Amino acid sequence: MEDNKIVELYFDRDENAIKETKNKYENYIFSIAYSILHDQQDCEETMNDTYLAAWNAIPPHHPLNLATFIGKICRRLSLNKWRSSSAQKRGGGQVELSLDELEGCIGDDHSFRESLEEKYLIETINEFLSGLKESERKVFVCRYYYFDSIEDISKRFGFTLSKTKMMLKRTRDKLKDYLIKEGVMS
Repeated sequence: MEDNKIVELYFDRDENAIKETKNKYENYIFSIAYSILHDQQDCEETMNDTYLAAWNAIPPHHPLNLATFIGKICRRLSLNKWRSSSAQKRGGGQVELSLDELEGCIGDDHSFRESLEEKYLIETINEFLSGLKESERKVFVCRYYYFDSIEDISKRFGFTLSKTKMMLKRTRDKLKDYLIKEGVMS
């Protein structure tokens, strides 16, 4: 079913909206949740929470891109669940590794996790990303938005591990320079 028809179902408060969303985006939502949580049961719970959150958000929101809208909800819920569980036990998953890698770019004057919530920082990072070559941008987003492993990214794009690691390091270095230039950090 087309996304605009699914959104209409939400606006009509037709419960088939959730069924159609699940039919179309279940694998996509699962991949986002699993890349952060790495636990089948937590992923299933987060997926159900995602459908409920979409039901509660549409209306009043009218998403232009349903996949992106649903993906953002799932990512936010997955990160919240990850933070909650990692506060109890520190793990060595891709989320923690990815956030640790980026902390050097953001600086010590703000914790990275707090800075992510700051609108200006987010806008500045988006501007930075728009200036990258497509391959650099996609690799960066896979690692630091979807929290994919370096191995998975290498396979997806057909790069060697060392090329992927070097591309990420160079992009982080460029990001740090860009943030300094834009006055986000010193």
